[in-house]
Amino acid sequence: MSAEEERFLKDYVPREYPSVALAVDLVVFAVTGSTLNAAFVRRGNHPFKDALALPGGFVLPDEDALTAAWRELEEETGLDLGEHRAHVEQLATFSAPKRDPRMRVVSVAHLALLATDGRTLPDLARGSDAAAAEWLPVYNVLADGDLAFDHREILAAALGRLAGKIEYTLTAARLLPEEFTLNQLRRVYQAVWNTTRLDAGNFTRKMTGALQDTGRKVTHGKGAPAAVFTVRDEYLSPPLIRPAK
Repeated sequence: MSAEEERFLKDYVPREYPSVALAVDLVVFAVTGSTLNAAFVRRGNHPFKDALALPGGFVLPDEDALTAAWRELEEETGLDLGEHRAHVEQLATFSAPKRDPRMRVVSVAHLALLATDGRTLPDLARGSDAAAAEWLPVYNVLADGDLAFDHREILAAALGRLAGKIEYTLTAARLLPEEFTLNQLRRVYQAVWNTTRLDAGNFTRKMTGALQDTGRKVTHGKGAPAAVFTVRDEYLSPPLIRPAK
């Protein structure tokens, strides 16, 4: 560092510039049956007290955004992603000047995909400043629910990201155990796209080239044994186009 730069930094006064706080929000998706769910909290404090919200909070001085996201999720819902098969990626930065009525707050939103067996979801337990924590169907919340801050916008962006990516990648498999059946995978697609219009035969033809048959079969209920697969190729070619509404 040059002497000139040292003098500049010594004389630099951060408080002369507008203060901006950094926060994180998380959209955690998981599937049961053919329903896409997300983790929500009820805010225990103002602003938006008692309103439905996504888990999240402020980034501490010694944290990066991803570390803060994992911490806030565990503090508010009791969910430790390290204990589950989970995929986490940065979604987008939300920076509208008045998105938080308290002060200027920029949020780095993250998308998390939590693998389940399609039957049960991990228990959530409220913590820190959350009055409650619960799984709710995503499409119901988008249709009927008023969310705190700009969390409806964040939720819609996360859904759009996931719904688009599964057209050309096997990202949907991240919502399942490492080994799964075609029926389980098809249910994930139905859940994310909120549709029942996925022909089983066409779906199988589209998926088979990207999957690896384990040679094993499983039986669910009274149906015939179903082959068990893992992901062989992350990309679908040609892509699977979602049905029109």
